[in-house]
Amino acid sequence: MKKIFVINGGQHFAHSGGKFNKTLVDWDQIFFNKENGFELNITDINEPYTADEEVEKFVNADIIIYHTPIWWFGLPHKFKEYLDLVLTAGHRKGIYYSDGRKSENPNLNYGKGGSMQGKKYMLTTTWNAPETAFTLEGEFFNQTSVDNGVMFGFHRMNAFTGMEKIGGFHFHDLEKNATQERISNYQSLYLEHLANKIQP
Repeated sequence: MKKIFVINGGQHFAHSGGKFNKTLVDWDQIFFNKENGFELNITDINEPYTADEEVEKFVNADIIIYHTPIWWFGLPHKFKEYLDLVLTAGHRKGIYYSDGRKSENPNLNYGKGGSMQGKKYMLTTTWNAPETAFTLEGEFFNQTSVDNGVMFGFHRMNAFTGMEKIGGFHFHDLEKNATQERISNYQSLYLEHLANKIQP
């Protein structure tokens, strides 16, 4: 049975209640059930946690799924704090051993000291920005994708641990255009994405 660890990074703050990220976790629970061959573990960053227990969840998982809204072109501060605390606690405890370099040649092999080889991760992000802001010439993100632009550092963080990326899913235009029809369509597309990307 494949072990899935889902992290809900949808922080409750200001006008954001994290409702759509909670919806994503509900969709995960539809797909990642025992009947489909999965064991599901979930952390919500708004609830109390201990760093060492979260390290165990990382280490014991086969696949880690991150759900995060994008705030001011980065992670919510409470989700960033979670990652800072947990990844630091994971030093020599199964997440990473070192930065990968050796003292005799410190210029080579940076980022190759992770301990999570054989494990995979998947990222979803939620945006107010429409998808066209990333794809059309002259629009805000200069035709740079989410993964190669705003979230590039997040992917390198996971590579540092030794994990392999599974193609993620990005949800756009979820403030000004969050119609029920749009949400229902996203549910179908997301569940199809999971079925194509993750096998028990």
